[in-house]
Amino acid sequence: MKKMIFFILLAFSIVSRAQKPTEKQAILNVLEKQRADWNKGDIEAYMQGYWKSDSLLFVGKSGPTYGWQKTLENYKKGYPDKATMGYLTFGIKKVEFLTKDKAFVLGSWNVKQEKGELKGYFTLLLRKIDGVWKVVVDHSS
Repeated sequence: MKKMIFFILLAFSIVSRAQKPTEKQAILNVLEKQRADWNKGDIEAYMQGYWKSDSLLFVGKSGPTYGWQKTLENYKKGYPDKATMGYLTFGIKKVEFLTKDKAFVLGSWNVKQEKGELKGYFTLLLRKIDGVWKVVVDHSS
């Protein structure tokens, strides 16, 4: 009887773990939500994937930018409307955990606009902050 109870508890444990998203999937979910929000033309929602801090670091073609608000302002200036935002896709190449609450992501991005196409690569550093994965460093080229 004890063995039977043990195996039942073990089975429930395995099933409950299988239903929880993995940490990698949680990160991919953050990026997917950002992509979907971008494609809706909602930069404010897109920015929710970033750490809302003055210490957020975004590095682009113009160099480093510090701060969530400044990054938002730059996005709004560079992509003032849905037409310029176009349709975003990601190609995730690698998700690597540095610690249990820090991860590195390498990927490509592609924005199809009516009049052309923009594309490049990105590296991200994400941290799990208050139980939620957030981009704390974004280097996009």
